[in-house]
Amino acid sequence: MSLIQPYVAAYGVGALFVLIYLESLGAPVPGETAVIAASALAAEGQLSLPHALIAIFCGAVLGDSTGYAIGRFGGHKLLTTYGPRFKLTAERLASLEALFQKRGIYIVLTARFVVVLRQLNGVIAGSVRMPWFHFLPANVAGALLWTIAWGAGPYFVIHVVQPLIGQWRW
Repeated sequence: MSLIQPYVAAYGVGALFVLIYLESLGAPVPGETAVIAASALAAEGQLSLPHALIAIFCGAVLGDSTGYAIGRFGGHKLLTTYGPRFKLTAERLASLEALFQKRGIYIVLTARFVVVLRQLNGVIAGSVRMPWFHFLPANVAGALLWTIAWGAGPYFVIHVVQPLIGQWRW
């Protein structure tokens, strides 16, 4: 976190938005670390918490939505063409598609909290042809929960829990 915090402090919510957007699109960037760093900076008064939360939420929703579009308009063909090289047979792809048809909303909603799934969530959902009207609400809800948990959670711990603990005598 000490490596990413100076960048978030120097470039603010714009950098935060870009990092979260890129991570949600599938790039291997330290998005969650940046969110926690932004929350800590907000607790120190160096960053506006509401602005940071908006940037985090928008970056997450737009990144996953862009990934969904990429997957929807080109991902399925890539999976059928190159999938067998990675042991993704036609049967496994059909099973994955059936899983997303049945439980896709729950997968998208909770994938935000699982490291590799967070990065590939949108691309996979689009590639297996999950309906957009199922993907979007789950994406928005997952991004909102994730933003609150990791964006506001550390701020809450620093401002509320830490002072309470400091008052106790051990």
